[in-house]
Amino acid sequence: MREDYIECPELSGKTIQMLRIHRDVMDGTDVQIELTDGTTFTCCLSNQPTVKASLYKGGVGTPETLHSYEV
Repeated sequence: MREDYIECPELSGKTIQMLRIHRDVMDGTDVQIELTDGTTFTCCLSNQPTVKASLYKGGVGTPETLHSYEV
């Protein structure tokens, strides 16, 4: 079953010393959180490319979709 979030209970109650967001157009965005107890939490957010295509027949009115493709 796919989860819609990641829960990090080890971070509850900790105090943030510094937060940095590093943007990388190739690999995604890295979030780095330095905590006052000397630990650091990092997270990478990335978008996976998808390809959508369709074969359709045009003409008068709404085009007729013959086949849809998605990768």
